[in-house]
Amino acid sequence: MAEIMTLKEIDDRFDSEWVLIDDPRTNEALEVEAGRVLWHSKDRDEVYRKAIELRPKRFALHYTGRMPEGTAIVL
Repeated sequence: MAEIMTLKEIDDRFDSEWVLIDDPRTNEALEVEAGRVLWHSKDRDEVYRKAIELRPKRFALHYTGRMPEGTAIVL
C-alpha cells in the first residue's frame, strides 16, 4: 500500500490486526498519527518477521483491536 493513512483509517480498515507502519507521522508526544501500511496480519509474529525482512528505516507497530484483559505492554 503506497497511500498515507491516518491512524483512524488504519484502525477502521484493519480490524483487530497488527499493522507495520512505515515512516510514521507522529505528534509532539511521539504518538503515531499517520503512515504508510507495509504489512498487516492477525498474527503478531508474522508482522515482526515482515519487519525483519523489509528492514524499514523508521517504523511503528500498531494493534488495531482491544488488548485482552491482563495484558501488559512494555515500552
